[in-house]
Amino acid sequence: MIRGTKIAFLAAIALTLYWLIASWGVRQGVSAWFAEQRRQGWQAEFANLETTGFPLELRNRITAPVLADPGTGTAWRAEWLELISPAIWPGDLTLAFPSTPQRVSYLDQTVVLQAEALEASLQLAPGLALQLEHLGVSSAAWQLDLDKTPWLEGHALDLEMRQQGDPASYAITAEASGVLPSAVLRQQLAAADGLPQRLDTVAVDMDVQFDTAWDRKALELRRPQPRNLALHLAEARWGPMRIKATGGLRIDETGIPEGDIALQIENWQEILHMAEAAQLLGPQTRAGVERVLRVFAGLGGNHRDLDLPLTFKSGYVALGPLPIGPAPRLVLR
Repeated sequence: MIRGTKIAFLAAIALTLYWLIASWGVRQGVSAWFAEQRRQGWQAEFANLETTGFPLELRNRITAPVLADPGTGTAWRAEWLELISPAIWPGDLTLAFPSTPQRVSYLDQTVVLQAEALEASLQLAPGLALQLEHLGVSSAAWQLDLDKTPWLEGHALDLEMRQQGDPASYAITAEASGVLPSAVLRQQLAAADGLPQRLDTVAVDMDVQFDTAWDRKALELRRPQPRNLALHLAEARWGPMRIKATGGLRIDETGIPEGDIALQIENWQEILHMAEAAQLLGPQTRAGVERVLRVFAGLGGNHRDLDLPLTFKSGYVALGPLPIGPAPRLVLR
């Protein structure tokens, strides 16, 4: 009995010492990381760092974190951020975000995100590089405001990014449910009154090969850039309008894509109307595009639906036979 008590007492002491050492190591690591970013010219600061969770967890709450990268013009701030991991392995990490507003800025634009139960779970490979093996992001009700104006909101959001056999390749899926464009956005898009308030479906399923794996350098130095994209399915449905896309793209070192995306578009005339209202197409351009698309829609026997390739070639993009303009550069800042 006495011997068992001694063993339990020694085990408790060992566990306490281990937790204290591990928590001290994590706090030192967080502080050192912020200091290193400041040394590299970032604005990187926080008000306080507190560790709880004894004995099984390391729960580090960073109060008033601010990160700003002058090289890309990107900045983020929040009321707090929690880093949660099992005491035995800090590489299984959960980031918990507050339900209060978070501000993400890019140059002179600021997006305010407010989300309930927003968490990001990360599985990191052992080693100093902390290579990302799996990322999962989930949220309950969320809202995005752009320049102090409500823009989008939704019921829930789920994203998953899982490393494949190639360390630089990831399977990525994302789905947003109950997406609601704000009244301002509906007005700018000239959305018809008959359209439902919320989008029925917004989802994507793809494999992406990057030029390097995602690890600690992705935040500290340079974001990995996509080089090959296999789009299994991207889908958006809003009332009678529906867009489905599949295909593949190769992306060069400057971010210019080449390849083909097969588009299936239902009720394409309403989409053209919204594109003109959003000033993505001029009235004359819209009229010319509509005349040509009517011909292709008629070939399928259903004038409301289209099945056309979106072709990226030599720095330009075309929808079927119609040139649209310069291809967007796919560069992660």
